[in-house]
Amino acid sequence: MTYRLTPIGPAVDGGPVPETVLTWDGPTLVATACDDAVRVRPAMLYRYRYDRQQAGGDGQRVTGLAALDRDGLVLLDLPGAWPEEQVTGFAAQAGVPVDGCRFESSKRVRARLSGRAPGWRRVLGVPPPKPARWRLPLIYAAGAVGLAVMVYLVSVGAWAAWRGLSVVGRVLIDLVEVKWLVVAFSPLLLVLRPIKARWRRYEASKGMRAGPLDGPNLVIGASKELVIHNSGEQLAPLEIGRAPGRAAGLLAYQYEDRSGLFILNHAGRPLHHIPGPWSPEDLRRLAARNDLDLSVLRLSREEYIDLVRTSSHGSP
Repeated sequence: MTYRLTPIGPAVDGGPVPETVLTWDGPTLVATACDDAVRVRPAMLYRYRYDRQQAGGDGQRVTGLAALDRDGLVLLDLPGAWPEEQVTGFAAQAGVPVDGCRFESSKRVRARLSGRAPGWRRVLGVPPPKPARWRLPLIYAAGAVGLAVMVYLVSVGAWAAWRGLSVVGRVLIDLVEVKWLVVAFSPLLLVLRPIKARWRRYEASKGMRAGPLDGPNLVIGASKELVIHNSGEQLAPLEIGRAPGRAAGLLAYQYEDRSGLFILNHAGRPLHHIPGPWSPEDLRRLAARNDLDLSVLRLSREEYIDLVRTSSHGSP
């Protein structure tokens, strides 16, 4: 008999329900979604939930299931609402225990999930949108027309008319749910991304920012604190200094096929773990300008696990 497990709800309220299907092939967990299958051999399944504060918005509760190795590192991240009793029964078929985060803080859960095993994968279970081939040319055409109309109205002193047209356009976009047409009423979006990329490179060259354009970033705030930007999430800034609880150093690491960054206090204890690629040069400039220590190391498994387990916070 083949036992199947599927999520019964979205990872966050209002989101799509993942189409992920879990089955066992002996001791191997098989996650199938969107014509792709991932196979891992977990030592434990971990049902998680944590809070995430969106920038300029309300908090979100994120739920999911993770497959862990023998040291508690995440082999496979499976966002979604997974039924507790069914997860327990499903895991029992392969003799795999189930752990939960009922008595753990959101910070601790996030720190655990940021500990990724070699070969780590995340299966969202949501098929990516497939825009029609004609959409991109139409977007640029709409943007060009919008830009021409804006230039004309501004040149004749009819700025108020453009603002009114822009408001009407945005209302229509919301009504018909054709979000990509926003470029016709905000044509500057056509050039916003390259401008944003250049500005970020400038900030990185001055030691004010580190991190890729589409990934997590470290930014020096107006009050000279360390701010973490990650997918629109708003995290509490870390003050820089040698006092307890403040950021005093950065540790950029490579562990097998994993890389990331630990923010350390004055005693070398990790305050926050951010997996992902980081430019050592950008980090050196940021550290030098803001009185932060910097280490760039290749970690052993034992060193990596110790840092993950003692980290106060993390970005999954």
